[in-house]
Amino acid sequence: MTQSDAAKPMSLEAAKSAMLSAVDCRLPTSSVALHNLPGRVLATDIVATSDSPPADNSAMDGYALRACDLGVVDEFEVAGRVMAGDAFKGVVGAGQAVRIMTGAPLPAGADTVVMQENVEVSGEYLHGGKPCRMRLLEQPKPGANVRKAGEDMARGETVYTAGRRLNPVDIGILATLGMAEAEVRAPLRVALFASGDELRAPGERLEPGEIYDSNRYFLRALLSRHGYEVVDLGVVADDPALLREAYSEADSRADAVITCGGASVGEADYARDLLAATGEVGFWKVAIKPGKPFIFGHLSNSVFFGLPGNPVSALVTFQQLVAPCLQKMQGAVVTRPLLLTAVTTLDIKRNRSRLDFQRGLFATDEQGRLCVTPDRQQSSGALGPLSRCNCFIRVAPGSEAIRSGEAVDIELFDF
Repeated sequence: MTQSDAAKPMSLEAAKSAMLSAVDCRLPTSSVALHNLPGRVLATDIVATSDSPPADNSAMDGYALRACDLGVVDEFEVAGRVMAGDAFKGVVGAGQAVRIMTGAPLPAGADTVVMQENVEVSGEYLHGGKPCRMRLLEQPKPGANVRKAGEDMARGETVYTAGRRLNPVDIGILATLGMAEAEVRAPLRVALFASGDELRAPGERLEPGEIYDSNRYFLRALLSRHGYEVVDLGVVADDPALLREAYSEADSRADAVITCGGASVGEADYARDLLAATGEVGFWKVAIKPGKPFIFGHLSNSVFFGLPGNPVSALVTFQQLVAPCLQKMQGAVVTRPLLLTAVTTLDIKRNRSRLDFQRGLFATDEQGRLCVTPDRQQSSGALGPLSRCNCFIRVAPGSEAIRSGEAVDIELFDF
């Protein structure tokens, strides 16, 4: 890509495609114990080595019997009892039933379970407290209340494919399959720092012209939430020598480097020149609002992402551009944002040349339609609206405004 090309804002899809083509996963794999797996990315497929459940079992507390006896036998002889974890030793014969508890394996010969609420028991009680006779108050359907072997997961079935980021339910499923560990990718290491003489840590006293560093905190939280190993290098002053040192340290310690601030064209914006001097600039500027001054490239050992300093710009570029690349570098399946169609309740002004991510609040109206209301504050420096909104309104570039009542695409917040 030429320098002149790099200065032209790329479309969001072109930028994302170029970035994904320029990165890959080089992380090693290891076998990790079950309790350490949440958030980790599978390196291999997970294939069930046995049926789940392993045998037909009862979905209810009740009585197991033969469906062929339904409508034929008036009163059943209770031949025994089976609890979860036990197994009935005999075979259920004609006119017989077995008292059974939820989860207990279905006795041989039985194929149906009637709920205990739908029977009447009578007669003498034998050892173990089981009734001798049972009469149906309500006829079950043949095969009722039986969980078939393998109906949850069948032996040989591919339950998960490589690239899945494991969540808490996934851990439970692996445990159900009897797996004590799984082969996963090592966590991706991401170095993060913010630049700016004006930035101060929360809790410090602000002098005139200073602001609190917020971007680094929410970016770190987003990275940690998705299982990345964060190398937080703090805040670096707008000094080329100090920034060069920070670039070098970040490059030596991480697979990916994210900087926040210094990506534009101001007198203290050094990010692009430093990247060109120490690595390679892939492209600069994306045709989105907010977030136009975004930089992508490579350092000696790592992939570089230069985010704008305005908070909403940093968030939008991270979600739209950085997150998919980090997923691919981690070996995870690259996901696309969920888009829904809603009706806007207010007029929306378009940007003439850039895809605009406006903040909005969606809800359903009395007719059940999905509606969205743009927030009154759309400044790229205002983080507050994100606390009262729940989506981005994706406004395509154009010259004419979108009128109230027209359909728009919305992207639900995922943070």
